[in-house]
Amino acid sequence: MSQHFPVLIVLLPLTAALLSPFFSLMHKQAGKWIAIAALFGAFLCSAGLLLQVTADGGQTIHYWMGNWMPPLGIEFVVDPINAVIVTMITFVALCTAIYSTPFLKKSNWLYMGGYYTLMALLCVGLSGMTLTGDVFNLYVYLEIASLSGYGLIALGGNKGTLAAFRYLLIGTIGASLYLLAIGFMYSMTGSLNMADLSVLLQDKMDSPLIIMALALLIAAFGIKMALFPFHGWQPDSYTYSHPGAAPLISGAMSKVPAYAMLRFFFYLFGAQHLFVQHGLTVIGILGAIGIILGSVMAIAQDDFRRMLAYSSVAQIGYIAVGLAIGSLYGLIGAILHIVNHAFMKGSLFMVIGGVQYRFGEVRISKLGQIGKKMPFTVFTLCVAALGMIGIPPTGGFFSKWYIMLGAMQTQQYIYVAVLVLSSLLNAVYFFRVLENVFINPDPGLKEINPPAGKLELPLQMLIPIIVFGIGILALGFCNEAIVDGIIKLGLPEVFLR
Repeated sequence: MSQHFPVLIVLLPLTAALLSPFFSLMHKQAGKWIAIAALFGAFLCSAGLLLQVTADGGQTIHYWMGNWMPPLGIEFVVDPINAVIVTMITFVALCTAIYSTPFLKKSNWLYMGGYYTLMALLCVGLSGMTLTGDVFNLYVYLEIASLSGYGLIALGGNKGTLAAFRYLLIGTIGASLYLLAIGFMYSMTGSLNMADLSVLLQDKMDSPLIIMALALLIAAFGIKMALFPFHGWQPDSYTYSHPGAAPLISGAMSKVPAYAMLRFFFYLFGAQHLFVQHGLTVIGILGAIGIILGSVMAIAQDDFRRMLAYSSVAQIGYIAVGLAIGSLYGLIGAILHIVNHAFMKGSLFMVIGGVQYRFGEVRISKLGQIGKKMPFTVFTLCVAALGMIGIPPTGGFFSKWYIMLGAMQTQQYIYVAVLVLSSLLNAVYFFRVLENVFINPDPGLKEINPPAGKLELPLQMLIPIIVFGIGILALGFCNEAIVDGIIKLGLPEVFLR
């Protein structure tokens, strides 16, 4: 059974996506529980793969679809790095699916079934992008993730529909650029398998078609990961998406394209080539600008969700800078931040979603004394805010620390200055939130969904919020084990010498 874990990670939620509407028609709750059960199964499979590849000392697992040997057949490839990322994706998807349930209690069967279909398909797309060993197959999963993401954003209401339409237009451009890039690569090599391409491309890296493919991939992945200046779709999409789905959208959707960029530039092309180095320099410059611009724009927001959206532009910049640095510590920091940010940003959207559910309010200026009414929720808010600023012992501190070490190791001190300045800016807007929560007077918000008992929120919402808060601390305390026991096992040998 365990040999089929790679495909089950995709197959279980895909099956649930197909069945959810039909079972919701029979009983409104049935489709929901099928989707949650499938996501739980996918998480167990991904966790099992993570244990397997790390126990084997980083041994890569190859799963051939239909037992067709690559490069003719399609394969899934599992190594320690993408194993931890797909475990993160399935865990965030599972927690988000559970967290969403109170938002849907008044929905009809079609809305309920459609919502969990989209949720499961988003997990399918993101997991498939992470595991696939075929560049065209990555495009297929990219489109699955994008289309389901558009739907979940549109379910946020009229503004969500408009935001989804804008994202659809821009996202289609990004997908088309990616498809054009792999078309150039296929025309030069005759292969779509990643392992095959990593060999065939080495003597063709000076070709104009491959250089054009590099530029197209920067733009394509830049759009999908909301890297400055390709981030225009993101603020509205994060702000107006369905509040139940926002933790998964903000926590995972932009991280997987960042990981795909890592695979292309360091595993397929090889960072030792001159034009790849130039491309990474461009990515680093864009990331550094995005860090500062995103942080400044976040300060100006009163809508908590929009503040988090602009903050994500900055946080994606950290990952881009880590990739651009290209050293051992830089890559460790970038990979670690993919995981850390998924928990930090996902938890923050859960927090404001909980406030929105209970009080119908999302403005920072209206959060006065909310800590007295929602202590467990505010605990996670505080932990996540400290992580976003980069204060130990949260996970966010260690990923920033590794990126800074990488910048110092390669003597790229401008990145050190950017990281320090951005942390100060992060402190400005997150301490402003904490000031409103703990110090400002109670605005007297009216409860639209009063708690049924002593709990501040329904248990389905409260448990994921607390779990994410604890997870941020656990990622900090366990960072050494994650780095040495997982990330270093999956990095190219050149970085470990």
